[in-house]
Amino acid sequence: MTLAVCSLPAEAEARPVSYEGGTTLITEHDRDMSAIWAHYTPHHRYSIGYRGEWHREDDHVFHGAQFTWLANRWFGEDYQANLYLSGAAGLAYGVDGNPAGTGAAGSLGVMADWETRRWFVSYMARGFAGETTGEKAMQAARVGVAPYVANYGALHTWLMVQVEHSPEAENPVGVTPLVRFFQGPLLAEFGWSVTDDKPFIQLQYRF
Repeated sequence: MTLAVCSLPAEAEARPVSYEGGTTLITEHDRDMSAIWAHYTPHHRYSIGYRGEWHREDDHVFHGAQFTWLANRWFGEDYQANLYLSGAAGLAYGVDGNPAGTGAAGSLGVMADWETRRWFVSYMARGFAGETTGEKAMQAARVGVAPYVANYGALHTWLMVQVEHSPEAENPVGVTPLVRFFQGPLLAEFGWSVTDDKPFIQLQYRF
């Protein structure tokens, strides 16, 4: 997110790999899960850090380490695109009446995005498996537009819609309109799931 090429705002997406030597703190609350993720980028191609998740719908918690690799990055005359692969490993256990004991758990994921200064499209998929908590999977796609094109370093605003598919969820398909604001090291997203009547919040700060 620190590369600015062809006048693209490099911080336009909450990328899982920062600039070399950078540290990022991310918190997220969606219709199914609340998570916190802190990662360090020792090389511009990968990051490593701690990830904690509370899966509210099926009452379990995960704590572990996550590794993310920037598999490829493309630059065009007026666009940038990225492909990331990630994996996490740790422990999961039941909470709030879930009798699941502590066991090994982990996840695998892929994320791709394409953006210009006006348009944004992304897709991600993730599978999670726990020795005592079972398996689940999800995928999500986003499309967004900037109502105005801001200068680099100014306040940027994006209007987005996210569509999710979680086969194991009570409502397998979710639709969440949201707004994204970012300026400098801070990114914030606020939305509401119209299918689940639940809030969506993401806050990110880059050190």
